[in-house]
Amino acid sequence: LDLDIDWSGVFKHAQTVSKTNPFWNELSGSNPFIHDIAASNRNKNDKYLSILKENPYLFSKVSSNRDSLDSSGDELDIDCLLRKTSARRSGRSKSVSDFLDIVDNQRFNPHKTAPQKTTTSDMTWLQNDREAYKMAWLSHRQLTRSCLDLEAMSHSPGWAQTQATDIHVVCKLNHEGGSVQLPDSDINIHVPVGHVLPGEFQEVGLKAILNPPLSCNNELSSTVSPLIELTLSNLNTSKAIFLEVKVAAKVKNDPLSQTMSDIVCFFSLNKEGPFKKLENCYIYQDTIQVKLTDLSHVMYAVIAIQANKIQPPATNVWDYVHRRVSVGIYGPKYIHPSFTAVFTVFGHNYIPGKLTIFDIRKGGKNMPPVVFQLWGKHTFLLEKSQDLNISLVSCDPDFEVKMEDQSKNIKEEELKTGKMVHQQFLFSLLGCREMHFFVFLVQIKFLKSNQVTQFHVTTPDPAPKLSGIISRPRRLQNRKEIKSAPWLLIPTVKYPKFQDKALSVNTYGVALKTVLRQNKIDYLLEYFKGDTIALLGEDKVKAIGQTKMKEWYVGVLRRKIGLVHCKNIKVISKEQAMDTADSELTTRNLVEQIALPFKKLTYIYSVVLSTVSESVYDWRALAEVLGYSHMSLDDFNEAHINKESERVAHVVKRMKQDCHANKKKRLFLYELIIALLKIDCQGLVARLTQDTIILTSAVKLGKNWRELAEKLARLTKQQIEAYEVPHQGKNGAVALEMMWKPAYDFLYTWAAHYGDGYRDVLQDLQSALDKMKNPVTKQWRELTGTLILVNCMEVLRASAFSKMEEE
Repeated sequence: LDLDIDWSGVFKHAQTVSKTNPFWNELSGSNPFIHDIAASNRNKNDKYLSILKENPYLFSKVSSNRDSLDSSGDELDIDCLLRKTSARRSGRSKSVSDFLDIVDNQRFNPHKTAPQKTTTSDMTWLQNDREAYKMAWLSHRQLTRSCLDLEAMSHSPGWAQTQATDIHVVCKLNHEGGSVQLPDSDINIHVPVGHVLPGEFQEVGLKAILNPPLSCNNELSSTVSPLIELTLSNLNTSKAIFLEVKVAAKVKNDPLSQTMSDIVCFFSLNKEGPFKKLENCYIYQDTIQVKLTDLSHVMYAVIAIQANKIQPPATNVWDYVHRRVSVGIYGPKYIHPSFTAVFTVFGHNYIPGKLTIFDIRKGGKNMPPVVFQLWGKHTFLLEKSQDLNISLVSCDPDFEVKMEDQSKNIKEEELKTGKMVHQQFLFSLLGCREMHFFVFLVQIKFLKSNQVTQFHVTTPDPAPKLSGIISRPRRLQNRKEIKSAPWLLIPTVKYPKFQDKALSVNTYGVALKTVLRQNKIDYLLEYFKGDTIALLGEDKVKAIGQTKMKEWYVGVLRRKIGLVHCKNIKVISKEQAMDTADSELTTRNLVEQIALPFKKLTYIYSVVLSTVSESVYDWRALAEVLGYSHMSLDDFNEAHINKESERVAHVVKRMKQDCHANKKKRLFLYELIIALLKIDCQGLVARLTQDTIILTSAVKLGKNWRELAEKLARLTKQQIEAYEVPHQGKNGAVALEMMWKPAYDFLYTWAAHYGDGYRDVLQDLQSALDKMKNPVTKQWRELTGTLILVNCMEVLRASAFSKMEEE
């Protein structure tokens, strides 16, 4: 390892860096590289905070309030699927989990909500009749995402939550640089002053992938950090950036270990590799700083212990290091008479606050993925890789661990892979005793050395009783006020100004043949031989044409956007194009056309409302593009003046009401997507696109989702049945009008494996639907339309928004 690196220039602008680093106040105790700098500037005021782009937690927070289902297309009438809903809509966007959250907060934080005048409810008669309440609630939320059975729910491992849990932060920096830290971790990116030119910006994204690549874990190498995904928006840079990670290992001080092993950084442009070793590394105790010079839009890095060779008495690379192992105990948000606790081992020191478990079993059947909360964590030293024996013991006589779950083993080979390993333990309440929180003991035995480490974990409280929440519908509206962070903590975001001008196109195609269709097909272009077609990017879309799957470019001809078959055109450069008049298009027309699929997509209004209100940080910017530039603070009532999210929600609700009043001319989701594109909220649009496509596909498929599940994920008959079990009626079968629910569960679970890869989700779903025996995509082309949307985002951003943003 070459340590003769000139690091002096990295922090030569110490005073400036202290102003641009939003985490500077915490660095003095945790960052050995700039401890002295931090100490000397501790009394200086930070005058600059990096601007967060849209919502830094956009892909890590998925609302569980998937209830009130809307259709924005005239021909897609969801109301015909089920019986009419109740006319009373108080608390319409609250699930039972939300109700419990509110009761829990009011019980333990009564000072947070002021007394309010409540409306008398006609549902008070339901308070003491559980079955009647269940039926009323199910009727009230007839098209919810999960429609939980209140009897079965008391035994649920995690309230049927299936939201994504990956932590992903995005920060926007200017030429003064700054630092970006992944929340609740020791993973940082330092961007030096002058990294980009004055007036330009760099969006830095960080994400931790819990399972590191298998290729980096073998006899000579063992990963000691999660796989880190780093994204950059601007490659016009003049200086390198620095990745800093605190790792879960330290090389032993003996001469053999110091000679034979070292902490290294493996780097790749692809998630699956191949990975190469970087030389520009500086190590201080258990912290490594890596200089990244070969920058790309997406990069992957992982820290590992690497040995030159294994020399006896060592048997593998673990013998050269002091290795720390982190464990987390996860469980449901509330405990129930029967619940599952999950013991999880990580090969690094990053322990997420939430964890999705995919192999939950109940009654011998696989259950849909469940999101568990972190209950407790512990770190211990594991000098040698070896088998571990895990046992959980209840310290309360009212609870017990299921006999076959009291002791479980984790094999040495599993630890060597570096992957996250977990074991499940089933707790149950004895008899009919009263539910309450309790403490249990976790013991970890090292089978080779007979050593034992142990720690105690306290469970959360049992689920609050539902009685008392029915008669207070007004109080349910304050959920965001109870749960959200103070308004002053929300960063200030300056949204760019949308410019209506001609698209900037660099690639064209000349039609080699004439294509005119007797039966018109949405989103497919028609053209004459010799036409010059503007190509909006070089990425290809795979979709069914008249009868067969083909590859297409996204093109513009005669002010219409659509797909053109790759084999029917000759691609040329801008300089070679002779006449481009027919292929010109403005940014306004582009936005209006690529949003057309949303006129016919199904959506959940409450989810759209909560997602947008939590992801847009300037209500005035949103109001202006929606046509409400005349709105002022005087238009908000007392419920909306305290927080920006409530103001944004008020604007969205106002637009929803106006669209509802003029249904023939206005469509809510269509206009909302156009507005979000005009303030450059592309990440938010991508999230809404994926959510609505998954829901609409589930509704379109119905019982045919089984065929799709076999093609997409090769599910067995038993696995398909496991998705349908929660939605079966009294006759043991899923009603035809309810078949969209298991379809949605499957598609949502399948899409979660893609992380932030929304383009891949849409493309793979399109391909799978096209290959079905009777493809719904032959008539339903909106999925193809959304593929056009996501492939036009780059050219839209490049043309509609100035690179030189005003300060």
